[in-house]
Amino acid sequence: MSMKKIIPIVFVLMAVMSCNTLEVEPQNSIPAENAFQTKADIERGILGAYASFQSLSYYGRTFLIFSDLAADNLSHPVDATATEYAQVDSNNILPENGSVGGIWAMCYDGINVANNVIVKVPTIDDMTEQERNEALAELYFIRALNHFNLLNYFGGIPIKLQPTVGTNGLDVPRNSVSEVFAQIIEDMTFASVYLPTSGGKTRATKYAAKAMLARIHLYKGDYAQARDLATEVIEDGGYTLLGNYADIFADDASAESIFEIYFSQTERNRIAEYNFPHSLNGRREVQPSDGLLAAYETNDTRFAASLAFEGTNAYAIKYDDLSLGADNVIVVRLAEMYLIRAEANANLNGSIDTIKSDINTIRQRANLLNTNALTYDQLLLAIENERRVEFAFEGHRWFDLVRTGRAIAVLPNVNSTNQTLFPIPLDELQANNHTGMVQNPGY
Repeated sequence: MSMKKIIPIVFVLMAVMSCNTLEVEPQNSIPAENAFQTKADIERGILGAYASFQSLSYYGRTFLIFSDLAADNLSHPVDATATEYAQVDSNNILPENGSVGGIWAMCYDGINVANNVIVKVPTIDDMTEQERNEALAELYFIRALNHFNLLNYFGGIPIKLQPTVGTNGLDVPRNSVSEVFAQIIEDMTFASVYLPTSGGKTRATKYAAKAMLARIHLYKGDYAQARDLATEVIEDGGYTLLGNYADIFADDASAESIFEIYFSQTERNRIAEYNFPHSLNGRREVQPSDGLLAAYETNDTRFAASLAFEGTNAYAIKYDDLSLGADNVIVVRLAEMYLIRAEANANLNGSIDTIKSDINTIRQRANLLNTNALTYDQLLLAIENERRVEFAFEGHRWFDLVRTGRAIAVLPNVNSTNQTLFPIPLDELQANNHTGMVQNPGY
């Protein structure tokens, strides 16, 4: 008797996966034809696709920390023990770095779970056309965010649009950066059209998709599109720039948050554990850099809301639930839309007064005087510095310096463009035998 084709049971919110892009070896499996039969099954499948974001390799710890650690916001203390973190801090990353491999694996895990649900949506009889489009839009949002996060760390990566079952079709090439951007924009644009306008912060909505599209277009250099999308989110999204910066992180789902990853005491993150000092039962694998501390201006209210001290040693406190790890993790919030619009307008040689107005909106909330930048070059540098302190410990700094071509000039451990991409994980290269799956230069 032949073996039946199987797919992961996403109902239990786990699809166990190796570091290979496409290989899935689920612990629990059911026949593919029985996995999705009703609208309720699709809903559970969507929740399963979100679950990969909660991994400790992803928004549960590593993904955010590495962006600040590879840049100049965090450093690896000399008495810390995580050697994989030390490699990232020194920008001397080995392809066998398991933490980097974990980012790769969990991004593709989320993509594959989403794809398994996507192909089943058209077959469900008890869904209306609107319900099908909304379900697909949410799944495309998840798939696009995963592809985008991979692109930012690794460069051109395999675009994955079909579900993987068993061990078929594992040998695939890398797509070009432009091809990956095109697919991300296509998926996220569909999401922005068909997702509902309202909803919770931990499920994708129309304006969460538009906000992510603003970021995606900014990263790609499509400045007019980034400007227009950011403006739409600011004016029509219904979000509020909170008067007190600390309130953004005091509770989940603040009025400023646009989209965040859900965590609870059963689906916990370990961000605080890796940031907090030993005296508070943390591991202190990372610490704020001297350069970041110096980057805060006098009277900047973001300083006390972002940092605490044990003696003279600073540590990050935006995510501070050490005992339970139940802080939701913010992916995108309204302040970013103002700075995206300012940066886009600066690159478009737009109105200097308009650019300064957006920068000053963020600075005034932080109790700072208006920017004194006057030229486009000065404004771009002011925006870079503003983003550094506004989004410290939120996983932006490395991507900001790489996408603007500033990493080599700013970071002492980055001496060539080869070091502005992370290595493709060794496990992937060993399992994927396609001639088009090649390592990034320099590794």
